[in-house]
Amino acid sequence: MTFRSFDRYQDIIPDFPSFVESLHAPLPVHIRVNRLRIETGSLLVMLQDKGIQLKRASPRYEGFYFASGLEFPGKLFEYAMGYFHPQALTSCLAPIILVPGKEALVLDMCAAPGGKTAQMAEIMNNTGLIVANELYSSRHVPLGHTLSRLGVLNTVVTSYQAQEFPKRVVFDRILADVPCSGEGRFRSSHSRSRYVITKRKSKLPDLQKRIITRAFDLLKEGGQVLYSTCTYDPEENEAVVQYLLENRNARLLPIETDIRHEKGLAQWGKEKYDREIQKAARFYPHQVNSVGFFMARIAGR
Repeated sequence: MTFRSFDRYQDIIPDFPSFVESLHAPLPVHIRVNRLRIETGSLLVMLQDKGIQLKRASPRYEGFYFASGLEFPGKLFEYAMGYFHPQALTSCLAPIILVPGKEALVLDMCAAPGGKTAQMAEIMNNTGLIVANELYSSRHVPLGHTLSRLGVLNTVVTSYQAQEFPKRVVFDRILADVPCSGEGRFRSSHSRSRYVITKRKSKLPDLQKRIITRAFDLLKEGGQVLYSTCTYDPEENEAVVQYLLENRNARLLPIETDIRHEKGLAQWGKEKYDREIQKAARFYPHQVNSVGFFMARIAGR
C-alpha cells in the first residue's frame, strides 16, 4: 500500500508530512469506562492492578483513557463484564457532542456495532428511548451482544434503510454516523487496515446525501442531528452538508470540545461551501492520535 491516495489532501490537511508519518504508527487503544456497570475509579484500580497503564485522554471528559500495551482488550474479564468498551477517542466524541438528554427520543440511523448507541444510553442513564437502526440482519447479533454486555436497557433495534427510515415518528436527537470510505481508520502497520479507492466509493456521496436529508426530516422542532464520518474526503463531508443546506432550512451549530480539531473547509478545488460549514469539525490522526473523523452538528432554523 502506498500513500498516494492521500496526496490529494495535501492542501487541506495541516502539516501534511506529520499526517503521513502518523499513518505509519499503530492506532492506540482507547477505552471508555461504562458507568452503567461500574464507577470509573473502581475500574481504574482493577486494570492498574493488572499492570495496564492508563492515561486520561481528555481533561474535560471523564471515563476516556489511552490504554498502553493493552493489545487484546476483549480477552479481559472486565471487558466480558461490560465494565469498559474499546472505542476510538474521536468515535466517543460523537455522542458527547450530540448530547442526548435524559428521557429523550433518539435515533441512531446506522447503529452497528453499537459502541456509540451504548454510549448514548450511558449518557441518558438508560432513560428515554433509543432506536438503534441497522439495515443488515447479519450485524444484529454483534449489535445486540454489545448492548447486552454493556447493560443497555433503553434501546430497540430496527432494520430499515437509513435513507428510507419511516417518518411516522420524530426525534429529539439523531446520530447519522453514515457509511463512508473509512479513510480515517487507515494505518499501514495494521494487517487489516487497507485503503483502496473502489467503485463503491463514488456512490457513497449520493447515499450520504439521502441519509442526512432523511435525518433532518425526522427531527422534532428544536432537535439536532450529528452527521459524522471517519473519512477526510470533502465530497463525503462538506459537500454532503452543503447539499442539506441547499435543500432544507438547516443551520450548523458549533462543535464544542477540548479535543484538537480543524474547522470545516471553506472550499475544495473549485467547489465553495457555505460559511456555516466552517462550524463543522475535522479531526486528524497526527493531532489527536486517533481515528480521523468529520462531524457536523445540525439543527433547524
